[in-house]
Amino acid sequence: MGRATEAGCIAATTVRPDTSTRRITWWLEAAAATDLGGFVTGLRQDEAAVRAAIVEPWSNGPVEGQVNRLKLIKRSMYGRAKFDLLRQHVLQAA
Repeated sequence: MGRATEAGCIAATTVRPDTSTRRITWWLEAAAATDLGGFVTGLRQDEAAVRAAIVEPWSNGPVEGQVNRLKLIKRSMYGRAKFDLLRQHVLQAA
């Protein structure tokens, strides 16, 4: 198994809600030495947000689901309706 693949497998066990921040730091250091170095550099640019996303119990999943639903409705009506009809369709679907 390659080093990057191994680092990816370790990441799967590291990214859990009950993970300590020490383990995240350890993984970032280990993965930086593999082909994932560029990815790790991107994560380190906003490391506080990455840590919060892993450690905190909150999620924006429900919001993203609603946005996805609205985009689907909008795409299905593209070129056929103006905003008033789109608004009615969205409110009716809710």
